[in-house]
Amino acid sequence: MTLHPEIATFIASLPAPPEGPLDPVAMRAADEAHVAPLEERLPLHAVDDVTAKTAAGEVPVRIYTPVEAGSYGVLVYFHGGAFFLGSLETHDHVARSLAKETGLKVVSVGYRLAPEAAFPAGLDDCYAVVRWAAEEHTGLAWDGTTLAVAGDSSGGTFAAAVAARAHDDGFDRITHQILYYPSLDLDFDVDRYPSLRENAVGYGLETAGLKPFNAFYLDSGADPADPLVSPIKRTDLTGLPPALVVTAEHDPMRDEGELYGERLREAGVEATVSRYEGAGHGFVQHFSWIPEYHAAFTQTRDFLGRS
Repeated sequence: MTLHPEIATFIASLPAPPEGPLDPVAMRAADEAHVAPLEERLPLHAVDDVTAKTAAGEVPVRIYTPVEAGSYGVLVYFHGGAFFLGSLETHDHVARSLAKETGLKVVSVGYRLAPEAAFPAGLDDCYAVVRWAAEEHTGLAWDGTTLAVAGDSSGGTFAAAVAARAHDDGFDRITHQILYYPSLDLDFDVDRYPSLRENAVGYGLETAGLKPFNAFYLDSGADPADPLVSPIKRTDLTGLPPALVVTAEHDPMRDEGELYGERLREAGVEATVSRYEGAGHGFVQHFSWIPEYHAAFTQTRDFLGRS
């Protein structure tokens, strides 16, 4: 299937990337400039900015309460952005849609970013907030049942790594992991996955851009051979929580996500792998207003309700 025409039109309108090294500060400012004003955002019962006092220190989080209730299942969400971009603001609409469609209380994590914060600072923040969420029964009104982790792109990397780290630590409260077009193999060997070649050019995220975009994270001490950096390199996937892996047809990282889902199933883990045809990387963040791609949120709801 060809790229969805509305996505193709948007990509064609993008200016050429600036020459020279990437400037994370300028790129973050450009991202923030496109955030929708508050009055245009999806309304929920409550949206609260709080500081989670965790084992990793104080971490800003935004808590989304879909409706008034006595207790809730909880979903902890990690935004994408190649480990150096993204914020509570840039992905606010994603967290709101997750809360509305799943009915869970969503905790979005404002984790520390590379290059200012060296590895594993961001991962530590994400993991610590999950532990904090499990302990904050009063503040979050967690019902003690569903405790899911979810993330898009590099946030999906963190979700997979957090699930694995929790398993190794004997923390067994995570019930689901939801990975939207995750980046799971950060050595970017183009000979390993056909999608890195098939989708190399013309679909928004290009294969040649993967190394420079992830360089801030890798240069901060993240080793691509480390399974907490490249979760697909973990040899033993047994005992991990059930997974929903959402991939995009025209994404250079499509195949590593689908292979991870296959390896989870081989390890006896319930794993659903769902490829969205006509989509490119980032569609949950940028194109969920297109009905067939908004379905990723309802699919998430259904996945959470199955087990």
